[in-house]
Amino acid sequence: MAESKPFKTDSGIEVRKIYTSSDIPVNIASNLGSPGEFPYTRGIYPEMYRGRHWTMRMYSGFGSAKETNNRFKFLLERGQTGLSLAFDLPTQTGRDSDNPQSEGEVGRTGVAISSLNDMVTCFESIPLDRVSTSMTINSTAATLLSLYIVVAEQQGVSPDKLRGTTQNDILKEYISRNTYIYPPRPSLRLIGDMIQYTSKKVPQWYPISISGYHMREAGSNAIQELAFTFANAIEYIDTCRQRGLDIDSFAPRLSFFFCCTMEFFEEIAKFRAARRIYSKLMKEKFAAKDPKSCHLRFHVQTSGESLTAQQVDNNIVRVSLQALAAVLGGCQSLHTNSRDEALALPTEESVKIALRTQQIIANETGITKTVDPLGGSYYVEELTTTIEDAVQEYLRRIESMGGALAAVERGYFQDEIRQNSYRLKKEIDQNERIIVGVNKFQDSKDREPQLNLINPEAEKKQLSRLKEFKMSRDQSKVDSTLSELLKAAESDNENLMPYIIESVKCHSTLGEISAVFKQVFGAYLPKISF
Repeated sequence: MAESKPFKTDSGIEVRKIYTSSDIPVNIASNLGSPGEFPYTRGIYPEMYRGRHWTMRMYSGFGSAKETNNRFKFLLERGQTGLSLAFDLPTQTGRDSDNPQSEGEVGRTGVAISSLNDMVTCFESIPLDRVSTSMTINSTAATLLSLYIVVAEQQGVSPDKLRGTTQNDILKEYISRNTYIYPPRPSLRLIGDMIQYTSKKVPQWYPISISGYHMREAGSNAIQELAFTFANAIEYIDTCRQRGLDIDSFAPRLSFFFCCTMEFFEEIAKFRAARRIYSKLMKEKFAAKDPKSCHLRFHVQTSGESLTAQQVDNNIVRVSLQALAAVLGGCQSLHTNSRDEALALPTEESVKIALRTQQIIANETGITKTVDPLGGSYYVEELTTTIEDAVQEYLRRIESMGGALAAVERGYFQDEIRQNSYRLKKEIDQNERIIVGVNKFQDSKDREPQLNLINPEAEKKQLSRLKEFKMSRDQSKVDSTLSELLKAAESDNENLMPYIIESVKCHSTLGEISAVFKQVFGAYLPKISF
């Protein structure tokens, strides 16, 4: 009989036929602990979901600010517990809607936010002292947070009452997502300014969500996702410490963002390993004393890359299993993708099903009644330890290169992800990896669902609103605040956040603020390799 190929996880970890007590690592007791206790393998809170469920934060944003405001209200009325704002490509790359390079992209992949008026409309009748808001924004994160702060002040809400997150993870943009504007080093300065500013002025805000999600969607495996995310985290922490910030003054407000895809047990083990790796990193490398500095707080989004355009209702099953793994892994907040996202931004019906998926898991399955229900599983514990060891090996390799910034500049992360992505694609093409409805169990009668189509008139209306906004403002105030911002950017020791906030208050646009930084910092040109 020919020897069969070994079974392996998506990350290449060999899977044995059966696991027994002999597979449990000898240091299992010290590496497990109890929920709420170092090294937090079993969860960062003693009660976890017995106390309260994770935040159900559905990622939303499209077309105009008014349309996005309507979607937010639709979801809040149906039980969503946190907002998550998606921006269009021009907003992400520092261009106003009326920039010639924005044509055709306004409101397409998210909401168009060019002005203070746009942000006011986006959160109309939504009390910002009663919701938490996550903003998936990176290069222009400082400006979007400034807009949010000013909108809150207009509502009578002071910055210290605001709760939420800005993604603000620029290193992963150079690695996998590509919505960068400036070179890495000045971009790190902006991130350092935000972390420093929010730690004092917006203390309930998470100024950065260090993201493995996009690297995973670009083709990394679970081990690479963790390793590259934590390498980036080390770079951000070092940036803050170089400013003289004490680790415990900002570390409790660092957050993370991971992907959850289809390799069910590996994903659960990945989240458990992540907590353990991070807590040891903070305690041993950075000498954090506050237990909260060692807490890995993370948001999870189910995998958009795993969704198929064929047989879209199958995606409901995929998302349900991924969400279940995220919860069993102990996430703090969760977005569930909608069934039609391989084809378009989701319809109201699809996004409602995605939200109901979380609510059913939370309220009907019983898995929230005990903490870390898979803890002690021979297979899960062995996977958790194997992932931890493999991540640590990657971190040692990256440190030997000079850290994450150096690794980004030499293209190391990009090459690693590219090679793994090629392997995955090859396995699908050769039918070694089965995707139901794509390379097996196809359906010749498959029908495309009704899609959410962006009104082609939306861009014209946005341009008209922006034109009116610019004509009605005091141009001398705009010019004055932008001039002050330019001087501050040219100085190495000024925190730029107060200057950005003042520019926003005087009705400078997102594109105008970005243009000032581009004038000082320059633009990033990526290294091209094949």
